Amino acid sequence: MSARIGEGLTVFSTCPQSKDESAASYLDRVIEVSRWSEEFGCAGMLVYTDNGLVDPWLVAQVVLENTERLGPLVAVQPLYMHPYTAAKMIASYGFMYGRKVYVNMLAGGFRTDLLALGDATPHDERYARTTEYTLVMKELLSSSTPVTFEGKYYNVKNLTMKPALDPELFPGILISGSSDAGMQAARDIGATAIRYPEPPSQEIEASLLDVDAGVRIGIIARSDRGEAWRVALERFPEDRKGRVAHKLAMKLSDSSWHHTLSELEERPDGDDNPYWLGPFKNYKTFCPYLVGTYERVAEEVAGYIRRGYRTFILDIPPSREELEHVARVFELSTALAEAERVG
Repeated sequence: MSARIGEGLTVFSTCPQSKDESAASYLDRVIEVSRWSEEFGCAGMLVYTDNGLVDPWLVAQVVLENTERLGPLVAVQPLYMHPYTAAKMIASYGFMYGRKVYVNMLAGGFRTDLLALGDATPHDERYARTTEYTLVMKELLSSSTPVTFEGKYYNVKNLTMKPALDPELFPGILISGSSDAGMQAARDIGATAIRYPEPPSQEIEASLLDVDAGVRIGIIARSDRGEAWRVALERFPEDRKGRVAHKLAMKLSDSSWHHTLSELEERPDGDDNPYWLGPFKNYKTFCPYLVGTYERVAEEVAGYIRRGYRTFILDIPPSREELEHVARVFELSTALAEAERVG
């Protein structure tokens, strides 16, 4: 039997992006990664959204139609649609497929995307807007009576959601939780706060956050440390143009996590530690990676689990084999964390 990802945890993979695939191959690639993710026990798969990608709700429908249990984690950008429309999509999926989906609530995005849409709202106000948006969406999905909501950003009056959503299919809600505004939004809407973490030894205890919390990481592990690093450097080689793009993005971004990670050394705890920011600093992905032997990477993942992080969002898996390596790490890490808890 294959190793399973995250027994006792909630683990998401990430969907390939349309900008990285041809139109002819993209849907097949989405289906392939969806099925791998389900095979190895992921609860769901994050589907990105921005001005340069295909619509995430349409991708989510492809996922639902080609898997049995996997829940799409749909990134929801408030600028793209009214909260009623997002709630309608969730209720419609529940009605048509009898399946639960997850939503990853966004407060921002690429600054150039926001400005192109005519939005110059400051960082903390965007989180306040997303909080209102999510409260309206939640009320529509859970209320058996017409909903009236009067806020700063959204107002609805006697609005009813039909078809109604089965309560058992109510969506899981996630939101970035690396800033104070993000953490407050997570508390206000009852969401899982996702952090772009520093090494586990430097991460705050999740119990101090007063909210369910998780982390976003990539993993490359092998039985031999040298082989793991060979694969990592082959997949994410040094890229001068990427470094320049990262620095430019830093100047434009007001994201707390982006600045925090950018200020860290690429290998902040030294060469013997699995924590690596090379892909992030070369503008290849937006999360730290853990690279090394199965056992050493599992120790780091167990470190996050010990600190109370029970939700993990993984990077895009390049192959089924790579996801199998990740599953082995999680199998070891959950065993380690449980042994220490019992001991």
